[in-house]
Amino acid sequence: MESLRRYFAGSFVFTASMLACGYALQGWKGVAICAILGVLETSLSFDNAVVNATILRDMQQQWRQRFLTWGMLIAVFGMRVVFPLLIVSVVAAISPLAVLDMAMRHPADYAAHLTSAHIEIAAFGGAFLLMVFLKYFVDFEKDVHWLRWLEAPLSKVGRMEMAELALALAALAIIGSFIPPHEVVRFLVAGIWGLVSYIVVDGIGAVFGAETGAETAARSGAAGFLYLELVDASFSFDGVIGAFALSNNIFIIAAGLGIGAMFVRSLTIYLVDRGTLAEYRYLEHGAFWAIGVLAAIMLLSAIVAVPEVVTGGIGALLILLALGSSLLFRRRHPHCTD
Repeated sequence: MESLRRYFAGSFVFTASMLACGYALQGWKGVAICAILGVLETSLSFDNAVVNATILRDMQQQWRQRFLTWGMLIAVFGMRVVFPLLIVSVVAAISPLAVLDMAMRHPADYAAHLTSAHIEIAAFGGAFLLMVFLKYFVDFEKDVHWLRWLEAPLSKVGRMEMAELALALAALAIIGSFIPPHEVVRFLVAGIWGLVSYIVVDGIGAVFGAETGAETAARSGAAGFLYLELVDASFSFDGVIGAFALSNNIFIIAAGLGIGAMFVRSLTIYLVDRGTLAEYRYLEHGAFWAIGVLAAIMLLSAIVAVPEVVTGGIGALLILLALGSSLLFRRRHPHCTD
């Protein structure tokens, strides 16, 4: 219990401050909305925490701390306030300051503009997360499989050069063929930018990771930090849009989603420090399959709407199944350390 308090105390303090902000903005209604958004964001983002942990466990301690400090500011104010404002600025072709004024004075118009950019947001985020998923499974050196009938063939595909990119482009092309002609260009361009973003960030990490020295290690940590923030952004896109069903106040939304973001970060650090990923053999697999499902649903949402609860429910089920398989494996192979 003491260890849990150490990891999550900051999250509870942050939650109290955000609920206080909600009360200052809209009274008890604001508190309720912040609480609901916080619970939803936390419960639907466990796979995000597991993926974060796979990257963060190889980082230096200072970058883990920066993930909880700078990363928190970027997650709450950057991805959940500033970035949506910039999206609306581009879509509506007006200045960011004018968009901020719109968000505060005419929140319904702001929400309508942001929702109108759903195709671009879904394509970008879906393409980025699809690459995250494929990078994990399309690896011919991978020898530990959970769903062997699916993962083993994917692993063999990894012998092909740039197989992940080819599969992602094929997915964009296939889904794009079902999108109305007047919207397909928006979908494809945003999806390609999602792929480019992944390739650039992954390439930066590979370049710095191939070098040596303390300074380079810090740079590699910076590349990993950027990668984590982009993954978080991709996870949060749909949440930001869906939050407008509860409130049009961007600050209430940021406060509520920020609660979830803080708990995800605390959970990430907990998983890293406690060695949970090594202890439960298939937990990572379940999280990355959940990401694959999320990526597919985001891309398909350009054609058909899928409730966020369904997406989160499938992700939670996959992680629970992976956890159960891990426990079963430990029972059957108590001395296995691989």
